[in-house]
Amino acid sequence: MGKRKLGFVCAATLLLCSGFAGEAKAERSDERNFEISRNLDIFNSLFRELNLFYVDTINAEKAISDGVNSMLGRLDPYTEYIPEKEKDDFFFSTTGEYAGIGSLIMERDNAVYISEPYEGMPAQLVGLRPGDKIVMIDNDTVLGWKSAKVSERLKGPANTKLKVTVERPGVESLISFDLTRKKIQMPAVPYYDVVCDHVGYIYLSSFTDSAADEVKRALQDLKRRGITSLVLDLRGNGGGILEQAVQIVNLFVPKGVEVLSTRGRNKKMDKIYKTTQEPVDETMPLAVLIDGGTASSSEIVAGALQDLDRAVIIGSRSYGKGLVQSTRPLPYNGMLKVTIARYYIPSGRLIQAIDYSHRNPDGSVARIPDSLTNEFKTAHGRIVRDGGGIKPDIEPERERGSNIGYYLMKDFYFFDYATRYAAEHDTIVGPKEFKLSDEEYEAFKEFVKSKNFKYDKQSERILSDLKEVAKFEGYFDENTQKQFEALEACLNHDLDRDLDTFRDEIAQLLSVEIIKRYYFQKGEIIESIRDDSDLEEACRILNDEARYSQILNLSPKR
Repeated sequence: MGKRKLGFVCAATLLLCSGFAGEAKAERSDERNFEISRNLDIFNSLFRELNLFYVDTINAEKAISDGVNSMLGRLDPYTEYIPEKEKDDFFFSTTGEYAGIGSLIMERDNAVYISEPYEGMPAQLVGLRPGDKIVMIDNDTVLGWKSAKVSERLKGPANTKLKVTVERPGVESLISFDLTRKKIQMPAVPYYDVVCDHVGYIYLSSFTDSAADEVKRALQDLKRRGITSLVLDLRGNGGGILEQAVQIVNLFVPKGVEVLSTRGRNKKMDKIYKTTQEPVDETMPLAVLIDGGTASSSEIVAGALQDLDRAVIIGSRSYGKGLVQSTRPLPYNGMLKVTIARYYIPSGRLIQAIDYSHRNPDGSVARIPDSLTNEFKTAHGRIVRDGGGIKPDIEPERERGSNIGYYLMKDFYFFDYATRYAAEHDTIVGPKEFKLSDEEYEAFKEFVKSKNFKYDKQSERILSDLKEVAKFEGYFDENTQKQFEALEACLNHDLDRDLDTFRDEIAQLLSVEIIKRYYFQKGEIIESIRDDSDLEEACRILNDEARYSQILNLSPKR
């Protein structure tokens, strides 16, 4: 057979095969579309029959909403249906903006309280205080309402008026406040300053649509004030707008550098994100603080700066969210937030910690074990791994929080004492100078004891469980009983002793709550970083050129 004839036969065969492949693909697509249509018909018919014949009246909205949420919950925690009434809260998470009175509220004891007015916002300006119990909004009593319903009533179009009536501790009569709702814009950078030996500090709380601009302004101001290195604090930052993360990385790396790529089932969603601007400073020593609450866009910033060997990452392992979401419009002004892709940072690694596509038989999921993660290399050849969040370069030792401190926080002892303290003290010194005195701490101890404070004493509970196991297994004889009694005597909890043993931790938690009453979120951050082991380690590294260079495999001369 000649070459020409052979070529014709091969071409014909290829066309025939591709035709069969195309037909097979079309057939599979038709089968899938039929299955979707069939199951939707079954669902509609099933609900119609239930609605007609079920013995009790069915709440249609709740039943269908539960079904939708159950379906989406089988996918991942980030794919969700957002009905029209919840869109304002969603947009607040991405823009940091809403219209209302400008205050956090909390639910406790079957009532809703003001917990934290924002500085300069309507609630604070008219005099609402933390600890005020909301009893009426306009002419409607709100006693027994859930916080979500109260929040909905407090929000509304900017420049509209409302009246809030509260019950204030220590005040016999109710107090009413006339407010005008205002457009509330929460800062992405609530605090920045020079913290130690020419080291700048920027706390970034969220990735709203102004985050990169706010970080840039803070960085430029700190440079004018003479800083020689910088700490970017991303602890507790749950992320937000992906593009803002790229722009923030761009402040520290040259134009044209790849920060991340996204890849999904729909190849039209695949994209490579590169820096597009000249940086503000591409050589200044940089440290980034992260923890288990650092997620999503925060991990893009920390991970990209680590992969590019541009910053030392300090703290504890980040959350591990490597999934990208987008929104799709739905009928009746609803919205679907749907996971469309995974993102990969410069080394090529995916930092997603949980593979939701592979569930256990009971439907549960688990983090990817370190043994199943893969090695990647940074720009300077350092080994990093995928599959479990961002692992810091440096993990400072930190003391575990005490059990008593947790319960004092959980049961509002710090909050209630700070409410009483603020009622008795019109002003305090600045947050950097404030220090709880011995007398004030003793007063707090008396306050706690007067409330008959009870808390879970874990050592006693574990010992009690061990005693029951010993009895069950036949090891609880007279000699064992004496040993248990001796151990119980050693572990006998004394509230006074515990309050003294964990004084430093308890005093700081109390100080944070008191300072917030006078200096709001900024004061809270200042007190929180006063004895911060992560920040202290960052300052040591940034002020030690040799160590900084060694961690990042840099030439000692920068």
